[in-house]
Amino acid sequence: MKFKVTMLLLAMLPAGLVLAQSTKTFTVKSPDGKVNLTVTTGSNISWSVKREATEVITPSAIAIDLADGEVLGKNAVVKKSAAVSVNETINTPIYKKASITDNYNQLTLTFKGDYGLIFRAYNDGVAYRFFTQKQGELTIINEEANFNFKDDDKAFLPFANDYRNKDKFNSSFEAHYDHLSLSAIKKDTLAFLPVLVDVGNPVKAAILEADIQDYPGMYLTPGAGQNLHGVFAPYPTEEFLNRINYSVKSRANYIAKTSGTRNFPWRVVVISTEDKQLADNDMMQRLGAPSKIADLSWIKPGKVAWDWWNDWNITHVDFKAGINVPTYKYYIDFAAANKLEYIIIDEGWSDDGDLNTFKLDVQQVVDYGKQKNIGVILWSTWYGITRNTDGLFTKFAQMGVKGFKIDFIDRDDQKMVSSLYEIAQKAAEHHLLVDYHGMYKPSGIQRTWPNIVNCEGVKGLENMKWGVDNQPGYDVSIPFIRMMSGPMDYTPGGMRNASKSNFRPVNSNPMTQGTRSHQLAMYAIFEAPLQMLADNPTIYQREQESTDFIAAIPTTFDATVALDGKVGDFIAMARRKGTTWYAGAMTNWTEREITVDLSFLGDGSYKATVFEDGVNADRDGTDYTKKVITVTAKDKLTIKMASGGGWAARFEKL
Repeated sequence: MKFKVTMLLLAMLPAGLVLAQSTKTFTVKSPDGKVNLTVTTGSNISWSVKREATEVITPSAIAIDLADGEVLGKNAVVKKSAAVSVNETINTPIYKKASITDNYNQLTLTFKGDYGLIFRAYNDGVAYRFFTQKQGELTIINEEANFNFKDDDKAFLPFANDYRNKDKFNSSFEAHYDHLSLSAIKKDTLAFLPVLVDVGNPVKAAILEADIQDYPGMYLTPGAGQNLHGVFAPYPTEEFLNRINYSVKSRANYIAKTSGTRNFPWRVVVISTEDKQLADNDMMQRLGAPSKIADLSWIKPGKVAWDWWNDWNITHVDFKAGINVPTYKYYIDFAAANKLEYIIIDEGWSDDGDLNTFKLDVQQVVDYGKQKNIGVILWSTWYGITRNTDGLFTKFAQMGVKGFKIDFIDRDDQKMVSSLYEIAQKAAEHHLLVDYHGMYKPSGIQRTWPNIVNCEGVKGLENMKWGVDNQPGYDVSIPFIRMMSGPMDYTPGGMRNASKSNFRPVNSNPMTQGTRSHQLAMYAIFEAPLQMLADNPTIYQREQESTDFIAAIPTTFDATVALDGKVGDFIAMARRKGTTWYAGAMTNWTEREITVDLSFLGDGSYKATVFEDGVNADRDGTDYTKKVITVTAKDKLTIKMASGGGWAARFEKL
């Protein structure tokens, strides 16, 4: 590891006042030597990053303001510096890879005042975090996290724009990306992470955070010049139940009260030289705190037959479909016939605020599921599950329920972040899975609590029910941006597929924007250990060929390869489980032809089952062609995708 320290004495101040303060500069390079992180300490602490000749982050001040007036990072006096190089393997059994490499060079600076900073340089990015070693409790007034850029770069930013109760820190964390220059960002707007900045062709920088335990999440807002800086939700002091959302009425003048001895969240910049690198990045798994669960054998990823999106619209049955036992037995029969692992009973089975008040015989449904080897997951609001978390988890675990989909979280202040870690811990104690819907980006929590098998924080398929513009363009943006932060509960699988001109929002029997192959490809592209089948069993049975393909795709993998892509334009991915590969490609509203190199397959011949857009898919999104061919790693496939189109394939070794 290359390590450099220099010292410069500042000039004397006027009127004969001598400043004894000195400036020190530290440098830490990535293992391959291409990423260079520089830290300067003195009157303040700043950091900057270069990748070879490209300035990624120009000098940017960082600090933490405490309630007693102390500012960690001002007049910083270095007591000790320590450098270390790490190259290790982390097993990741509930992930898109069986294991990952954690290879970095690290610099730890300890300052006078019982605090310090850790800086890491990876081949694909950098990260830093504060730590404190103080007695008692700290009250954090604010954290100064700056990301300065050399030029007026363009960025992809998702803005918080659907505030609940007029609280700008209370939102669903769902938004399409605005693609605009830094100077064009409106003042006082809040972008939630991840944010992607084009710092110079072809280099891009993604800003993320990791391991945000007992601390609020970070938003970004523009400052002077080419600056983005962190904004944090103040701690809630008064809350109220706003229908099924627990909203904030007032907030304190601080962002966190926390232990005086702790590590603070990682501030992260992932750096790419090709867009496809962003779609296959492991930074959150590296930086998330290690698993708190020793025995993972009870955690069973899988696919889920889901009721809410399709509005319980099963037909050709002799009972009235709805939130009743016959309907859920039908869902269970469908799941069993297609070798799915779970069904979800979404909202309506109980009182939203009181999960002890049943509107459905849940025990009968659970018992029927046991007969068919199908697990049952229940929906709840965050408010409902937190009325008596221990008691409710004990009760439902004893009933045989396998987990909870917890919705309407819609905040990431310190109270909410701490609550989600606590809920995950209590769920694990009862061997319950957790799907956090209505949640902020996961930021490594899934490594810490692997029973969290999915998180939302994505503008998913549910939005098709009320209509949005350019969902295919969003579909080919999130693999490069949002998915870097962790799994996402997008809920794919719609079978009523529409071209751009034919789409219309329908709440019951909703459509999807784009083609059937576009939907199938999502199961190979979108990371989700617990993956939904959003449409209803009746239509899946009518479209059995597509259903068979979806049902055969795993939800965790042994290997992942990003094949090709450009943010907002198209994406092509491949994933392996055992000896079988699964691949998908999607495009935006622009029809596209790409070539996929099959060298990822390795030795031998493979039977390829391929779904591609039909010749009339530009007029009827349900049009597709299925073919079975034999291929080897030496082959290249030409893929033609219609507007909003896609391509999906399974490669089975012969």
